[in-house]
Amino acid sequence: MTLFGTIFYLLAFILVASTVLAITRRQAIHAVIYLIISFVATGMIFYLLGAPFLAALEVIVYAGAIMVLFLFIVMMLRITPSGGPRKAALAQWAPAIILGAGSLMIAAVMVFVDPATGHPLKTLRAGPAELGRFLFREYWFPVEIASFLLLIALVGTLYLGRQEKKPGKVQAKESL
Repeated sequence: MTLFGTIFYLLAFILVASTVLAITRRQAIHAVIYLIISFVATGMIFYLLGAPFLAALEVIVYAGAIMVLFLFIVMMLRITPSGGPRKAALAQWAPAIILGAGSLMIAAVMVFVDPATGHPLKTLRAGPAELGRFLFREYWFPVEIASFLLLIALVGTLYLGRQEKKPGKVQAKESL
């Protein structure tokens, strides 16, 4: 197996493992952390497959902006951890540390691979113009639906996270 294939399968494993961990976490903050690792691994796979612009968009838009939005939603809902037994801090964060460190090591190999080793990573290139033409020609409607669904989710979360203020007792003026 080539270096290209090895990196691809390692990134695919990190992507699938972090996504499964994001789905199975009980605490919302942990799920968001695993989703960030998943989005970074997805961006690295895009870069490996020859779409550096799409990889940058994946990391900037999804791992950056969308995850900040999700963190904002989690903070607005004020979800408290369940009252069950707590694990030690290291055991609780060990999968995230392992998957994140693996992603960083693979990114370092992808960036700093030495052409003298005989294994340079030659990738195809798809520029921003080709990507933009393809997206706006073929997938403009699903992108608009996804953005509308995110807006609805944000409005719904703000509605659910809003605290109802109990009306105070109004002191009526008594006439003499």
